[in-house]
Amino acid sequence: MTKPVVAIIGRQNVGKSTMLNRLAGKQIAIIEDLPGTTRDRVLTTISWQGTDFTLVDTGGLESKPDSSISQGVKDQASIAIDEADVIIFMVDIRDGVTPLDMDIADMLRRTSKPVILTANKADNTKIEGDIVEFYELGIGDPIAASSHHGRGTADLLDKIVSLLPPQSPSEDEGESIKVAIVGRPNVGKSALLNALLGEQRVIVDDTPGTTRDAIDTLLDYKGQSVLLIDTAGIKRRGRQGTGVDKYSVIRSLRAVDRADIALLVVDASEPFTAQDVHIGGYIRQMAKGIILIVNKWDLAQEKNKTEWNNHIRNQLNFIPYAPIIYTSAKNGQGVNKIMPQVHQVYQERLKRLSTATVNNVVQQAVAAHNLPRIGRKRLKILYATQADVNPPTFVFFINDKKLIHFSYQRYLENKLRQTFGFSGTPLRLIFKTRGES
Repeated sequence: MTKPVVAIIGRQNVGKSTMLNRLAGKQIAIIEDLPGTTRDRVLTTISWQGTDFTLVDTGGLESKPDSSISQGVKDQASIAIDEADVIIFMVDIRDGVTPLDMDIADMLRRTSKPVILTANKADNTKIEGDIVEFYELGIGDPIAASSHHGRGTADLLDKIVSLLPPQSPSEDEGESIKVAIVGRPNVGKSALLNALLGEQRVIVDDTPGTTRDAIDTLLDYKGQSVLLIDTAGIKRRGRQGTGVDKYSVIRSLRAVDRADIALLVVDASEPFTAQDVHIGGYIRQMAKGIILIVNKWDLAQEKNKTEWNNHIRNQLNFIPYAPIIYTSAKNGQGVNKIMPQVHQVYQERLKRLSTATVNNVVQQAVAAHNLPRIGRKRLKILYATQADVNPPTFVFFINDKKLIHFSYQRYLENKLRQTFGFSGTPLRLIFKTRGES
């Protein structure tokens, strides 16, 4: 199932990013923040009252001094409205209604998308009384909230969930392995898709995707249905610019969210970039399988794969489990290795272990390494079990969650990988204090 997308829009300095962090931090069912992943995320996955959705910070809208609202702002807001399922229109209650707020409200009144008007920075009851001014925007009943103090955030989440569309799997996707082809612009994603289709030869269907510039192609690989999702290039946050470029990120993230596995395509003819790392962070954050595709290998000036491997592993040290394939979509080099690797990673994501098997490995790991402690209190792992697949999810029942340090969590994950593999897929490790449901 694809999680719905909620976009926060509004002018600069109204507290959008702070609100995203506040809503994420209040929930325990958030994709974990692992060391080494990008710190300037613009999205997070949130679970509230049993409903999951992706919350996206779209960046501050601004107008030029000589116009009420610039064309770029119109483009940004229009595409955000078009792509998201629910819009949070955030204003600053201390500033009152501004001309730019009025311009944004004008566009929102013409859309059929549900809009939640949120007056942020209502840090106390006295300030909250000023909310009546925002009825002037004609967007409906405003919600007073404080991203800094957490006031009103539960009401905001309740409202979001009440407006989300029902989540249901696509009938067309069925039991297909869903593979998203992602990466920066011009790294050869579409050429790679065409090369894969040429290799496979047996195309079942070719239909428009669920997003404007993602095209789904259903093919048969040795009797297994595979849905390939080609996406727009994801640009570095500071260079997304206005209009379509800015919100192609939302579209591409939707594609990753739909997928089981992402092919992260990088360009061998260009230096490895920070944006490659950021995209890898998005994929890891969403707990998707990942295969690194070093494309345009025929154009690489230095073809030492050992050096390339070391460089990539150093840059993407938070996904050391990702296989690397060197390709040239132009001449077909290495393309035939991709689908076998996709199939293998998918099988790893579906791998299920018995509780006895998991506990045996965990107890060996406990015996081989000093357990974390705080003061006189030492961590005790009572037992562990695999709770789910795709991605593989393990639950550890322990004496106190406060005793778990990320380094020990990484140690346990490495032990599971050393014994059972799980190549190409992240593992979810959940720690519960004894008696916690």
